[in-house]
Amino acid sequence: MDITYSNIRSSRFEISLRHLKNKDVQSIYDNVKDKAISTYTVSIPYPYHLSDAREFISYSIRTRRLKTAYIFGIELIKNKKIIGIVSLSKIDKKNKNCELGYWLGKKYWRKQIASTAVKMILNFAFKKLKMHRVYAQVFADNTASLRVLEKNGFLLEGVTFDVIWRKNKWYNLFLYGLLKNDYK
Repeated sequence: MDITYSNIRSSRFEISLRHLKNKDVQSIYDNVKDKAISTYTVSIPYPYHLSDAREFISYSIRTRRLKTAYIFGIELIKNKKIIGIVSLSKIDKKNKNCELGYWLGKKYWRKQIASTAVKMILNFAFKKLKMHRVYAQVFADNTASLRVLEKNGFLLEGVTFDVIWRKNKWYNLFLYGLLKNDYK
């Protein structure tokens, strides 16, 4: 199945989801370089460099071709700048499930943009990719991200204790899941 779902729009918050392009390097870098972003993500390094953004874009293009992940930039329609990322990875076609991931530039927090972007990619996951289940792993103390998932109907399925070692401290991850039948 060829996915050409490059523009998913939300007029309410004037965002769209689209595939990343090489020209997005600066936008990604500008929004992810803040230490607050890496604090609650497992795979984003700090400090973050322009070369990291270039590598990430190449990775997103490669995984889209292989259909192993779908990584979309959250784009502000008014200026075409990428302000965050929302993705579906670990695509398991046989068992029809995948992992949701997302981050948003700090100055765009608390504007319901992340919740809207998650809703948009869930529509893609369940209607276009025909997934049965989407799951997400979230740092237990990331209350904003927990709210994003709960607003979108995700349920807490479990806790992974002491799974991330960072800053001389162990962190727990919450596992959230959403079944297609429970998606609104």
